[in-house]
Amino acid sequence: MDDQQLDPLLVEDPYPFQRHLGFRLTAWREGYARFDLPMEDFLLNRYGIPHGGVHAVMSDTVMGYAGCYTGDPDDRKLAMTLNLNVNYLGPLKGRTIIAEGTVTGGGARTYFAEARIRDELGNEAAQATGVFRRRGT
Repeated sequence: MDDQQLDPLLVEDPYPFQRHLGFRLTAWREGYARFDLPMEDFLLNRYGIPHGGVHAVMSDTVMGYAGCYTGDPDDRKLAMTLNLNVNYLGPLKGRTIIAEGTVTGGGARTYFAEARIRDELGNEAAQATGVFRRRGT
């Protein structure tokens, strides 16, 4: 768990897809981001567990944010995904999907990141890696 408080000045309004699914940014600093998503029935697949696409979306998003922190809401950076790889590990059993992303390397424009998807009980559902390209706004 990341216990660092999120600076409310850095929280952006949710974009439409984020608002639709219901995930929220709960931690963000240089090289790191975290999103939490309450478990809802519409996220589940036929097995009754979160659809793998939810893990992919959360992984992609958290790694993108991890590489775009500036600490200044007027200096907003964006990233586009160049490659995304998700490995599925097991089912979640808790009530919150937690996505944590960390930058692992790269340069000024292209960076590498990893993500872990788990629940509040510690069950890990997926690990992901990605390659991203930063852009200024």
